[in-house]
Amino acid sequence: MGNILDVVAIAERVQNIIDKVETVIVGKRSAVELCLVGFLSGGHVLIEDIPGVGKTTLAKTLARSLGCVYKRIQFTPDLLPSDITGTNVFNQKNASFEFHEGPIFANIVLADEINRATPKTQSALLEAMEENQITADGITYGLPSPFFVIATENNIESHGTYALPEAQLDRFLIRLSMGYPGKADEAMMLTRQTKTSAWEIVNPVLDQNEIVELQHETREVYVDQRVREYIVEIVNATREHPSIMLGASPRGSLALLHCAQSYAALRGRTYVLPDDVKHLMVPVLSHRIILRPEARLKIMSAAQLLLEIAETVPVPIGQ
Repeated sequence: MGNILDVVAIAERVQNIIDKVETVIVGKRSAVELCLVGFLSGGHVLIEDIPGVGKTTLAKTLARSLGCVYKRIQFTPDLLPSDITGTNVFNQKNASFEFHEGPIFANIVLADEINRATPKTQSALLEAMEENQITADGITYGLPSPFFVIATENNIESHGTYALPEAQLDRFLIRLSMGYPGKADEAMMLTRQTKTSAWEIVNPVLDQNEIVELQHETREVYVDQRVREYIVEIVNATREHPSIMLGASPRGSLALLHCAQSYAALRGRTYVLPDDVKHLMVPVLSHRIILRPEARLKIMSAAQLLLEIAETVPVPIGQ
């Protein structure tokens, strides 16, 4: 196991980040925690929700609290891949081409309304999200570290949109929804933002080097063999369920493992519990499975089926 002092330090630093973000994003602690779990695990997050619930504000506030370079890309039907990655521009003084970096060169990138761009443009994110690099005119350029993509999409509007293909959905470590705030939380938001946008006064809690160190430390969280087998059983159950046409891939198993490590560290533990795995099943696996048509006709959801699987797979018991 790792050193308890190290994990306690991780939990304290992450709690400081959450406290900063919650001065702006009120009443959405679960969504903030899931974003940080994705960030600490070195993955990317997809937020599906209606307009106006704070998706962009969450990304901005998180970037400011982490002391990271933040850029926003508004996805539209006429957006080109080079608008994301960058392009070579001819310099007349030097009589040579120079590469001008696109907005993908940042620590935290908000891909706003990602499903409004064409599949070709959407795919420009694939290499960046998977390999932390982009290729332009045959030359590979490394992206900054840390590198974190928060993508958003409106899940109630289909006109003028392009559904994300399964291959791209699988690149996202976590998919989540924020939902409406409660009445008290919304009233508090109105009070805090009467004169100014609250995210503008958020100060950094960490620097980039500390963030990279945190990401490495979370991978040291202990995972017992029985918990690993529990993860495998859950993922395998998605492949055998009669209402699921395509179950989660091995990438899903790894995603669940790494997220469970980050969540345990966030809770100040040096080890992963089966409850950590159960808590993360839906946000980590729901976008990695495809339901059979008859299941969709019954208005069943991936989340419902995963909760059903959670009840049927035996939980490992400590010795």
